[in-house]
Amino acid sequence: MYSTADFRRGLKVEIDGKPLIIVDFQHVKPGKGGAFVRTKLKNLETGQVLEQTFRSGAKVGRPDMEQKFMQYLYQEGEQYVFMDTQNYDQIFIQADYLADAIPFLMPNIELQVLYFKGRPIGVELPVFVILTVTQCEPGVKGDTATGATKAATLETGHVVQVPLFIEEGQKLKIDTRTGEYMERA
Repeated sequence: MYSTADFRRGLKVEIDGKPLIIVDFQHVKPGKGGAFVRTKLKNLETGQVLEQTFRSGAKVGRPDMEQKFMQYLYQEGEQYVFMDTQNYDQIFIQADYLADAIPFLMPNIELQVLYFKGRPIGVELPVFVILTVTQCEPGVKGDTATGATKAATLETGHVVQVPLFIEEGQKLKIDTRTGEYMERA
């Protein structure tokens, strides 16, 4: 069991038999009455975001979750195929469970697959991935105003804002949490 004092971003909890992850939380101590914690939770199975308030000191369940290192292989229709790097078993995960991760999935990328009560429900990507720029407009000499950016399409189809000096064929370091350009690789 977790107490409200244990809450932090990214903590996985179980409420009413559903696996949830804390997206945001705030401890509130009003002038009158008891303290409470206002949270924003994301359902790991459906992706639904809900807000819930807990009294200070309330307890929530610890989910029966397991994480396995796996390798992404390929997409087959609406399903994505992953292989266990230990025993080479392959599993299929529906696209619905991977909504946030799809723009960063490259063949052979290693990641963690989340299991809830023995079935796969999602993945945890590495914090940074290296992707190649496949399309972007050329930077024009003289367009060097501070902070100027342009759109660049990556090999996965994800579009990201990049500085003007980035060209097609360059490899970029992308933050998977925000989907933003970090630096050239």
